[in-house]
Amino acid sequence: MSLPREPDPVKLIASLFSPEKAILHKAIQSLSSMFGPIDTVSHELLFDRTRYYAREMGWPLYRRFVSLRDLIPADHLVEVKLKTNGVERGYLHDGKRRVNIDPGYLCAERLILATGKNYVHRVYLSRGIYADLTLIYRKGSYRALPWTYPDYAEPETIRIFNEIRGKYMNQLKEMRRLDKKHDSIWQG
Repeated sequence: MSLPREPDPVKLIASLFSPEKAILHKAIQSLSSMFGPIDTVSHELLFDRTRYYAREMGWPLYRRFVSLRDLIPADHLVEVKLKTNGVERGYLHDGKRRVNIDPGYLCAERLILATGKNYVHRVYLSRGIYADLTLIYRKGSYRALPWTYPDYAEPETIRIFNEIRGKYMNQLKEMRRLDKKHDSIWQG
């Protein structure tokens, strides 16, 4: 019998893209005001592996990946996705999005994205939101899976997430150190 136990908290991440660089900046500020300080903002990347969004949003599309400093429980992902959908709605123009925000989280073993679209490898969470297993961590790096979006499988994207994972692992180490220190004070 396996005994349930709470997992480590996870690191909130998001991909944002827009044809307007100023909107990207404002949307990143919105994420910070909702979820706390941002500790990583990637350099600007072109979102050019697909033209799927060009009709709705325009072209070219500029992308940034961000991570939030404060760790969260993994089961908060549904609320995060619903809130980022609200941010997207705040930038609608004539019913069309001007920013796309794809939130998710990373942990020691994997990177998960939140989505409203079902598919064979996605697991339903609640309130219309699914968890998409996007990358797994193996042999010192995140690795793509057969269904991973091509832009998430690119070496530069994986490099960014490996760097964020390094911050996350240091945060976990410090959290455990402080827990041990706290426990020894109360036991002493």
